Amino acid sequence: MLTSARQTLRTPFARLARRLHSTANPPRVLVTGSLGQLGTTMVNTLRAKFGSENIIASDIKKPSIEQRNTGPFVYADVLNYRALEQIVVDYGIDWVVHFSAILSAAGERNPSLGLNVNITGFQNVLDLAKAHNLRLLSPSTMGAFGPTTPKDSTPDLTIMRPNTIYGITKVHMELLGEYYQEKFQVDFRSLRYPGIISADSPPGGGTTDYAVDIFHAALKHNSYESFLDAGTRLPMAYIDDCIVGTMQLLEAPQEALTQRVYNVHACDFSPQELAGEIRRQHSDAFEIAYRPDFRQAIADTWPRTMADEAARRDWGWNPVFGTADIVRVMLDKLGPVYAATASPATTAEPLVEELPAAVVAS
Repeated sequence: MLTSARQTLRTPFARLARRLHSTANPPRVLVTGSLGQLGTTMVNTLRAKFGSENIIASDIKKPSIEQRNTGPFVYADVLNYRALEQIVVDYGIDWVVHFSAILSAAGERNPSLGLNVNITGFQNVLDLAKAHNLRLLSPSTMGAFGPTTPKDSTPDLTIMRPNTIYGITKVHMELLGEYYQEKFQVDFRSLRYPGIISADSPPGGGTTDYAVDIFHAALKHNSYESFLDAGTRLPMAYIDDCIVGTMQLLEAPQEALTQRVYNVHACDFSPQELAGEIRRQHSDAFEIAYRPDFRQAIADTWPRTMADEAARRDWGWNPVFGTADIVRVMLDKLGPVYAATASPATTAEPLVEELPAAVVAS
């Protein structure tokens, strides 16, 4: 497993693209929320496979010079249907990958924004898919489950009674997408992401962000204060596996799909277990303390593990990064960033002092 993971790391976008089948007639794809954690990597992977000119990145933020120079970028507010429709028509869009969303913790800080972006924004792209015969992939989340959902090996079809704005809006998204598929034959697809770990972008207002924060703190201070309890086990995945899985579902033939929403699960661990692996690979002296905040109540409603047999069977979901692989890759990627500035301080400062009121990202 580790060999495959390290090979993927060396040339991420080209190698991620090569893990997927080629196409002679590339689609034109619009990616919303393209400057977020997942959007950035997804755009680069799509461009490596289908050609830069065929992938239209969009967001409400200003891209970096590097992002602007890799291919087409347009300003797109997902709350503006007519502006989105003009992009679809002007660029001849065939597929939409809809990443724009307000994440779990940020949604609890600003419920009205979460409802507006996650519901109205999705409604707009769904109606565009209906009007213009587009394939639409809009990711869901393990946050769509709730406190009464079975916690272990959570199946695709089960009790879904979330008690967060993020989860509620994602259940709405899943059900409405399935309705449009059944009623209007819209080609809607979705997968329920676990916590996603990446070294390439800062946390975006999610409850699993500790699993990214902890690496920055370990390399900078050799200690970390977790906002989740020691034993809080949650499903996780490295970003490369998530991108490959998203591409696999996006490209899968309609006849291969036995359902429209799929669980995906790569590995699972608790803050205590992750800290133990960091000690083994980084420093025996690494220390972790626990001070749960409001995100603990969110995490307590989520699965510990998810069953993903349907995704493996229907479109080949096959993650290669386990917990030890993720730790090694994160340390390898972030280590050089902190090597020149590492301090001997023993008290960790938070990577993000205050969660943003609004985060439109993956």
